[in-house]
Amino acid sequence: MFYKTKNKRFSNADKSSNLHSLIINELEEEIRSRLKQYTELTFRSLSFSKRKAVFIFVKNVVKSEAIAEFIIAPLQKVKNMEMNFEKLAETVSIADVSYCNQLEAICEHLIKGYGYLYIEEDPCGVLINVSYTVNRTLAASEKESHIYGPQVSFTESLSTNMNLVHYLIDDPDLKIIPLQIGKRVKKEVKIIYIEGIADDENVQTFKQRIKDIVVDDVQDSSRLAQMLEDNSFSAFPQYLLSELPNRLRIALLKGRIGVLVDQSPNVIIGPVTFFSFFESTGDLYMRWNIGTFSRMLRFLAILFSILLTPAYVAVITFHYEVIPSALLKSLGESRSNVPFPPLFEALLLEFLIELLREAGIRLPTKVGQTIGIVGGIVIGQAAVDAGFTSNILIIITALSALASYTTPSYMMGSSLRLLRFPIILFAGMWGGIGIMFGFCLIIIHLLHTTSLGRPYLIPFYPFRFKDFKYAFYTLPNQFYNNRPITNHPEDPSRFNSQKQNKKKDVDE
Repeated sequence: MFYKTKNKRFSNADKSSNLHSLIINELEEEIRSRLKQYTELTFRSLSFSKRKAVFIFVKNVVKSEAIAEFIIAPLQKVKNMEMNFEKLAETVSIADVSYCNQLEAICEHLIKGYGYLYIEEDPCGVLINVSYTVNRTLAASEKESHIYGPQVSFTESLSTNMNLVHYLIDDPDLKIIPLQIGKRVKKEVKIIYIEGIADDENVQTFKQRIKDIVVDDVQDSSRLAQMLEDNSFSAFPQYLLSELPNRLRIALLKGRIGVLVDQSPNVIIGPVTFFSFFESTGDLYMRWNIGTFSRMLRFLAILFSILLTPAYVAVITFHYEVIPSALLKSLGESRSNVPFPPLFEALLLEFLIELLREAGIRLPTKVGQTIGIVGGIVIGQAAVDAGFTSNILIIITALSALASYTTPSYMMGSSLRLLRFPIILFAGMWGGIGIMFGFCLIIIHLLHTTSLGRPYLIPFYPFRFKDFKYAFYTLPNQFYNNRPITNHPEDPSRFNSQKQNKKKDVDE
């Protein structure tokens, strides 16, 4: 195939070259050969003052009404006029219009729902966005529920998500870096940060890591977050995933960076710390003492989730002397009919809890709730009556599972549930020493973990006492005059604390 031009000819080896003065028939033939699998590929012939033109689009992915109303109708009014690609762009009544003369780019945009308008022998044509996308309407978040604050959540539409970001963050320093990833299925990615607050090194690190990703397709932001992690073998998530625009706003104003991915309802936030996964946006809208109580309750729930069942196994197996005498009798009676050792008994119940949780997620919502409640009661009672387990262990296992669900981040809650199993094994083999051994391994691993190159346990290690109010507890607003130094903000000050503390009534 050769492309005829006024001055030279392009061979097959030059298909990615600029196309100049292309003949309509050859353009149609080349696009058909490249997109032969798209049976809905359509060519609409036009003419302007005896010059041939063509409008190319794929039926299934475009808005037919928009083509008829905003493209064909305006062009028919000027069909007898002398036209070129610049006048074409001015004639159509659609805002998203661009020039293009590269076959590769033309085919890529046609698949995405663009139309290509070309006049024979013009140096280039016009790409017009007439894509038809099915978008989910804005609704409250189901995964991150809270009482106070904005309830709206992100959707799968990147344009809708960007509108939400601009609506919530009306700051002229809000910067957006557009990128594209995926060799075969290209996805649009937006890096979002506030210039003057976010550390430039963090921004450049994010940008470089995304550019270095070479894959066929990135299915979702959760997959992208795993590709960006410092240590992909760690059980702990190193980036925060959220579907709340308000959570992104809070993070950006603290000096963090967000990444939005097309066709994904979750934003990636980084760099984060271990304690970021236990912060809830609802804490900021409650009074500081209630917010502190809620956060402390979550940290206590972590210890319950990880250590309660292993402690039972260790005590029953090795450390009977720590059991109060009043409880020892009832505990012995409860375990008198159980033929299994405590280790196997605990692992069996933990497995049943995880089985019920997984079944509840996969089934429809109403059926899943019924299975979780009824299944837990029926199986638990039947297991006790059959002598497979004791009443006390059922209570302990239920408390551990309940404590793991208090974590605002689902990914962190899943990681904590996973860690219970190896610690139960250590407790069954070495008792209390095994529990401490497993717990120390977790702490050592967390000390070596980083998020975007930043320490994962900061402000606990390295020690930053000034940032404790952002991680472990909340205080009245006047104590938050500076941004957390953990994120290395370029502008550390939020407001002047002296002016803030001067409260004057109207009559003063």
